[in-house]
Amino acid sequence: MTGRSSFLIVANRLPVDRTIEPDGTASWRRSPGGLVTAIAPVMQRRHGAWAGWHGAPDEKLEPFQQDGMNLIPIPLSAREVELYYEGFSNATLWPLYHDVVATPVFDRQMWEAYQSVNQRFAEAAAEAAEEGAVVWVQDYQLQLVPAMLRRLRPDLRIGFFLHIPFPPTELFWRLPWRKDIVEGLLGADLVGFQLPGGASNFRRLCRRLLGLPYKGNEIFLDDRIVTTQAFPISVDFAHLDALVREPHIVARAKEIRIELGEPEHVLLGVDRLDYTKGIGQRLEGFGELLKDGRLRPGEAVFVQIATPSRERVDEYRKLRDDIELQVGRINGEHAQLGYQPIWYFHQSYNQEELAALYLAADVMVVTPLRDGMNLVAKEYISCHHDLQGALVLSEFTGAADELRQSYLVNPYDVEDIKRQLLNAMRATPHELARRMRTMRRRVATYDVDRWANEFLTALESPASATSTRRSASWRSG
Repeated sequence: MTGRSSFLIVANRLPVDRTIEPDGTASWRRSPGGLVTAIAPVMQRRHGAWAGWHGAPDEKLEPFQQDGMNLIPIPLSAREVELYYEGFSNATLWPLYHDVVATPVFDRQMWEAYQSVNQRFAEAAAEAAEEGAVVWVQDYQLQLVPAMLRRLRPDLRIGFFLHIPFPPTELFWRLPWRKDIVEGLLGADLVGFQLPGGASNFRRLCRRLLGLPYKGNEIFLDDRIVTTQAFPISVDFAHLDALVREPHIVARAKEIRIELGEPEHVLLGVDRLDYTKGIGQRLEGFGELLKDGRLRPGEAVFVQIATPSRERVDEYRKLRDDIELQVGRINGEHAQLGYQPIWYFHQSYNQEELAALYLAADVMVVTPLRDGMNLVAKEYISCHHDLQGALVLSEFTGAADELRQSYLVNPYDVEDIKRQLLNAMRATPHELARRMRTMRRRVATYDVDRWANEFLTALESPASATSTRRSASWRSG
C-alpha cells in the first residue's frame, strides 16, 4: 500500500483473519459478518483503506493488501488487550450500554488504556487519510477517536456508527468518564445509531451534561453542527437468498433434520456466548414445556449454537459453565433412547453450514435481554424463500422495531417465552407465510448495502458539509 486514502474505515479489528495452512504457512481470509460484507465493496470502489488491530498481541505488521482492500494493522500489546479490550470496552462499556445486565467495572487503569489505544488509532487514521478524506469510525471500542482525530486533522469528514445500544441518561450517568466519551463522539460530523431512541438518548445527554442545544437531529456546538441519526444495520439479503437455493445447501438442510431424528419441530438459537443473549432464559422455557407435558417426547428438538466469546473473562467462563450445566440437566431429565431434546454446540460455524441450519429450522429463537440490532434474525428471514419458518424475537432487540410480524417476546418472562414458542410451533402454514412474506419484504428492501449507502450519503451530503455556517447562523440567531 502506498500513499494516503480518500476513504478510511477505523475499527477495532481488521476485516481479515489469519489462518495457518497445512504446510505451516500463514495466509489471510476475509472475516465473516455484516460489517465487512457491507463496507468491503464500498472500500474497493473507492480504493479505500481499513485501519484496525489484526488480532495478535505484541506483534507489529506493515500495511498490506488482501482481497482488494488496503489494510493498516494497528498493534496492541497483551496488556492493552487485557485493559482496553477485555477491560474498559467489554467489562465497562458493554454491560453499561446493555441495560446493566451485568455490573460494569469502573477501573482507572482500564480507562487510561482505553484513552491510550484510542489515541493510537486516531494517529494512524490521521496519517493514512488524504486531504479532505472521509473517515468512518466504528463502534464502542473507539468512541474517543472522532474528537482526537478532529484535533489532528480538522479537514476530514468524520462519521461514527455505534453498533450496540446507546443507554438512557440515568444509566450513562454512572460512568465516571461520561463527559470524555460524549465529547469524543461529538468530534464526528455524523453520529449514527441503530434506533431513533439511541440518537434521542445521546441528544438529551449532550444537553444535560454539556448544556448543548439541539433541534431535530442536530446538536449545535460553537463552531459546528453534529448530526445524529438512526441507520438500522441489515444483512446481505440477496447473497443469503441465493445461497439457500443452492442444491448442496438444500441437501445439507435435509441431512440436518435426519441427524436430529426427524422431529416435527426444529428450534434453533445462534448466538455469541454472552450474558446479554438470553440463552439461559430460552432453554429454561423449552425445558419447562417438556416438563409440563406441553411438548411430547420427540416432538421438538432445540439446537443451540453458542459461539466462543471472550473466554479469558471470568463472567464469560461462568456463563459457559452455567449453560452447559443447564443443558445437561434438561437432557438428563427428558432424553430417551433415540431422542435428545437439546443439541448444544460451543463452536463456530461457517456461513454455508449456518445457512443450512437456518433452512432446516422451523423456529428461530432470538431472545436477547438487550441487543442493538441482532442480525441473526434477519439472516434467518433471508434464508426462507419458502415462506415457512417462524421467528421468536425479543422485544429488546433493535430488529423488533422492523420485524413486527415475528412472535415478539419478553425474554425476562419465561411464561411468555413458553407461550410464544408454542404459538410459533402450532401456527398454520398460511399464518407463517403471511408473517414471513412481510418480514422478507422489509429485509430485502433495507439490506446492508442500503445501510452503508444511506450513512455515507448523509455524511457526505452538501447540507452536512455546510454545518459550520448553519451553526454560526443558529448561534447568532
